[in-house]
Amino acid sequence: MEKNNIKVTFKGQPVTLLGKVAKVGDTAPDFTVLSSSLQPVKLSDYEGKVKVIAVYPSIDTGVCQAQNRRFNKEADQLKDVVVLSVSVDLPFAQSRFCAAEGLNNIVTLSDHKDLDFGSKYGFVIQELRLLARGTVIIDKDNKIKYVEYVPEIAQEPDYEKALAVVKSLI
Repeated sequence: MEKNNIKVTFKGQPVTLLGKVAKVGDTAPDFTVLSSSLQPVKLSDYEGKVKVIAVYPSIDTGVCQAQNRRFNKEADQLKDVVVLSVSVDLPFAQSRFCAAEGLNNIVTLSDHKDLDFGSKYGFVIQELRLLARGTVIIDKDNKIKYVEYVPEIAQEPDYEKALAVVKSLI
């Protein structure tokens, strides 16, 4: 997997991101991840919808939990939009957290098996084999409309910018 030029830090320390950088205007590459029932899920399974991909390192951290809670809350009010919450956590951990928190408006997906999403969108942290934090928004025609690689992984994404883009697409 190739190194990319996205500069991010994790708790102030630079980390190396691997994979192809996602860019606004590009056609979104299809990828395969695992659902909570360990079934393969592809981006193309959500054709015809606006797709918000909320990317995070681990559901077992407070910032990642806050990110999932916020996107779950917002997803409740967005029609024809699917929020795909992607990390390399095992599907069991993702399901356990969502069940405990009552989060049922997001679709949790695990990239732990093949890092297919992470490598095709440039979110793999080489040093940790986790995904960096960020947001990707894809329109109904499968074009990337917004990408954020959060510069400091321990911080939350810019929800307002992401939601403004989503609302402009629906």
